[in-house]
Amino acid sequence: MMAPTNPSTSSGRIRLGISTCPNDTFAFAGLIDRRVDWRGLQFDIELIDIQQLNDRLFEGDFDVAKTSFHAALLMADRTVVLPSGSALGFGVGPLLLAAESGASPNDGPAVTLCPGRHTTASLLFSLFYRDAEAPKHCVFSDIMPRLKAHQADFGVCIHEGRFTWQAEGLHLVEDLGTRWERETDSPLPLGGIVADRKLGDDVIAKVQAVIRDSLELAMADPSSAMPTMRQHAQEFDDDVLMKHVQLYVNEWTVDLGSVGRSALRRLAQMSEANGIVERAEAGLEVWA
Repeated sequence: MMAPTNPSTSSGRIRLGISTCPNDTFAFAGLIDRRVDWRGLQFDIELIDIQQLNDRLFEGDFDVAKTSFHAALLMADRTVVLPSGSALGFGVGPLLLAAESGASPNDGPAVTLCPGRHTTASLLFSLFYRDAEAPKHCVFSDIMPRLKAHQADFGVCIHEGRFTWQAEGLHLVEDLGTRWERETDSPLPLGGIVADRKLGDDVIAKVQAVIRDSLELAMADPSSAMPTMRQHAQEFDDDVLMKHVQLYVNEWTVDLGSVGRSALRRLAQMSEANGIVERAEAGLEVWA
């Protein structure tokens, strides 16, 4: 892992990375459009795919960013999770889909696509399909088209694909989120906002406040976030976009609370027990 560059906090400039998924563009619309007070900070904002965010966080390109909790586990020594902006809940998990009905990755050699090496979707596949062939990785929006074209046997699908897979003629193998819930009795932590510890408490407090302001603005007036959501969505149907928001934006997005913190500890423990992270890396500290 490369050492991070020093955050440019002397000028109040924050390099902020956000995913293009609708729940993030919903939550951050007020910040992006500067409809909330930036509290003296200057945000340089990039909106990119979640695995690109993970990769560039490892390289030290961002001071604050949305990341998969899988990646956050591996960066716990230098980042802290913010209380606001996370995606976790019940019924929010990635779906393991198949090109053909009645098949399973455990049946034998097969090509399974995952949306990035360090995504939580890939972590769940590794936790629950330990005997399957190692997956291949691609941008999440390519998974369903490649399944339809029979260029792969299975795919772990996220984002809008959760709502459109049946219309695409694909087949459900398992809802990985439902399995997580059954085995842990806790909401599934998918991703959250992390901040570089080098920012310091004062700056992190301001960033957290701006993010919470932006989120609360969108929740008070969801229509105000729609133009930003449409601009970056893979799926342009407004109903699908809002279904996505209703699924992934909830009380734990506003504040992780004790339930959210407990879910993060459970994810860390399971990842350590399965040899996916080392003991020294197996914690996710939430900034207070």
